[in-house]
Amino acid sequence: MSPIVDNFFNPAFMLKYGPSIAFGLWETVQMAVLVVATGLAGGLLLAALRTFAFKPANFLIVVFADICRALPPLVLIIVCYFGLPLLGLRLPGFFVAWAVLSAILMAFAEEVFWAGLNSIHKGQWDAARSTGLGLARTLRLVILPQAVRVVVPPLTSRVVATVKNTALASTVAVPDMLSRASEALAEGANTTPLTMAAIGYLLLLLPLVLLSRRLERRYAWTAR
Repeated sequence: MSPIVDNFFNPAFMLKYGPSIAFGLWETVQMAVLVVATGLAGGLLLAALRTFAFKPANFLIVVFADICRALPPLVLIIVCYFGLPLLGLRLPGFFVAWAVLSAILMAFAEEVFWAGLNSIHKGQWDAARSTGLGLARTLRLVILPQAVRVVVPPLTSRVVATVKNTALASTVAVPDMLSRASEALAEGANTTPLTMAAIGYLLLLLPLVLLSRRLERRYAWTAR
């Protein structure tokens, strides 16, 4: 057996640690789905709230978005996980990682959605309001459907980056795929588990990357 196969694709280690890596993949998928769903929904809600032009709320939203986009995800996860217990609030690692990654995606999504809303010509707002629609119904029925087409490509790219960041959950004892692979590496002194984790991330992320590329081509005209 060649050194490359022995160290990176060892069949014995694949059989031994395969179930553990698969369990970690399932944990990663759960984390990714929850983070993406919460982050996108929250970002859309915050962007919609900004259209009501309530200055105190808009100020808080902007501050929240700027802070979350400026700080590294790993720093936020570690500070929350190890800092909150000092305040008497001890939370599971999965919850901390979900909350932090959701907040970061929410901040980016809010800015993307807000840019999309601002890209819609003011005449669209005026025309909808002239028909008797209120601000909320104008936003829901007329503006958002157009804005979503504009923001889909950049949002898919951000989702891909966020899903990759779920690997940071391993730093706070979440038994995700990277955590399981790292434990197997330490136990077996062989890098095959890391190769298996890399394949797992490839299977998880490649469809998202291909979808992102397809959406960028499909909606490219909206950016011109």
